Amino acid sequence: MFIPTLPSPKVLKRSKSYRRVLGIDPGLACTGWGVLEDRNGSILYIDHGVIETKAGCPRAQRLCFIQQAVRSIIEKYKPAEAAIEILYFGKNVSSAIPVAEARGVISAGLAEQGIIIRELTPNAIKLGVTGHARADKAQVQEMVRIILALEKTPKPDHAADALGAAICAINSRINIS
Repeated sequence: MFIPTLPSPKVLKRSKSYRRVLGIDPGLACTGWGVLEDRNGSILYIDHGVIETKAGCPRAQRLCFIQQAVRSIIEKYKPAEAAIEILYFGKNVSSAIPVAEARGVISAGLAEQGIIIRELTPNAIKLGVTGHARADKAQVQEMVRIILALEKTPKPDHAADALGAAICAINSRINIS
């Protein structure tokens, strides 16, 4: 029987003057990501973007591409922790399965690197960013822009949601070990 060994989650040291957080809004077609730093209570914007896959490609190849892209983001930005949006099963449950698979490969990649993972519901992210759990996409995008002092609203909305997840993780200030 094969029992894999994974790295232990990185322990956040209180003496460190900053911590880097990767926010992720998972999806098969489009995965949003955003990197922020908490510098002694001030949130510093680093970067954001999306990982897009082509609808005509086999699902396994799309998932592999997402996992490789997330690995590259981790290598480039070296986050200590990640905040990932939990799936919300709305009216279209069939679309939730591919999103769940994307979330799975992303979570596995984060765990493989020993990155602490915080899981947040979409409503918790909306509440944490806008003060209202039922905020629409435009409200979330605008508040993310204001909080991060960006000149332009972060787009697409998947990237803004990922930045919102990172903002919530930073503002929670809970040390997971």
